[in-house]
Amino acid sequence: MYLRQPFSYIRFLNAVPDIMPVDIYANRSLVARGLPYKGFTEYMQVFPGIYDMTVFAAGTTGPVLLESVIEIPVRSINTVVLMGTPQALSIRPFFETVVQVPRGRLYLRFANLVPDGPEMDLALSNGTELFTNVSFGMVTNYLSVPAGTYIFYVKQSNTDTTLLYVPNIQLLEGRFYTIYTVGRMDGSVPLQVLIPLDGNSYIQVG
Repeated sequence: MYLRQPFSYIRFLNAVPDIMPVDIYANRSLVARGLPYKGFTEYMQVFPGIYDMTVFAAGTTGPVLLESVIEIPVRSINTVVLMGTPQALSIRPFFETVVQVPRGRLYLRFANLVPDGPEMDLALSNGTELFTNVSFGMVTNYLSVPAGTYIFYVKQSNTDTTLLYVPNIQLLEGRFYTIYTVGRMDGSVPLQVLIPLDGNSYIQVG
């Protein structure tokens, strides 16, 4: 009897401000070449399991910028995020949940990737707080919201301080999105958000 191979899917994001483009290796195989700050790769099909990750400056094989181990679950979709500062790098997979999306709605989540930043909230223009107290390196669970055009405010948690004003973001029905906040609080690299379409919007892993 033929058994379907339980593949998973990953893409990479370089969220490290102040870093030059990098090459990323998984189990000594090059999986991301010359990935710049704020750059995403396409999703790639991989076997689930444990991966030894190594990061170098693009076009080199030394010195090693980071060595780490990650685990990719069976039949999963993941964005693997390189984060931190050039002196203190880490890499972490953000699992993308696959669920049925109700008609007229979408799923949204929020990630704080600002290495010198405070805990952050994501709020709407009417003051509704969608996500609160998100610390560096963390991503929230997905929240179902109506499809439409949004104005978002990224705020410092437990204060009235607005860190970013994000106007006129159109989010489509039936999709999954992650709002990644990147940059540095000291102003050397501007704060901004990245809002890519997540792979669970269109990749089938069942």
